[in-house]
Amino acid sequence: MDRDKALIVFEGKKIRRTWHNEQWYFVALDIISVLTDSTNPSDYLKKLRKRDEALNEGWGQIVTPLRIETTGRTQSLNCVNTKNAFRLIQSIPSPKAEPFKQWLAQVGYERIQEIEDPELAQARMKKIYKAKGYSDDWIEKRVRGIAIRQELTDEWQKRGVKEDKEYAILTNEISKATFGKTVEEYKEFKSLKKENS
Repeated sequence: MDRDKALIVFEGKKIRRTWHNEQWYFVALDIISVLTDSTNPSDYLKKLRKRDEALNEGWGQIVTPLRIETTGRTQSLNCVNTKNAFRLIQSIPSPKAEPFKQWLAQVGYERIQEIEDPELAQARMKKIYKAKGYSDDWIEKRVRGIAIRQELTDEWQKRGVKEDKEYAILTNEISKATFGKTVEEYKEFKSLKKENS
């Protein structure tokens, strides 16, 4: 993996990351270091786990030991995916962690609003696709494709279709008709795009 793509920088400090199981994993100690300015992140993490009993009890499910390239060698370090990075951040009593906590609170509030009014979720989805650079035409096709797939899967359920394989065939057909690519072809395309960015 390109070393530059394995690092992200936050306020001038590097957080090492690695691609694992189709998602980014971040070195837990790097997150601690960046958000606390601790000179000894390992010690800080031990104290944090003592203070936060729930974090400590779930630690084995929160972190995944992964091989990370460090200066001069590769080493096994505790890493967290994005969801668990936010769980870790929630436990850090630091002014630098506060913007992340505020953002999480905002996202939680928005999701509750979307449960009450599902059209808000569709509007958010369109904004996200637009911010990612997709054209209005592509976005409309995507929204239509989702709606059509839902109608079709509802109809299939009414007719007794239960097999995942049959749903996969349906999804591939819709994807091919809408975007000119099967689901697998789209995943490969997306993966290549990510590698080249």
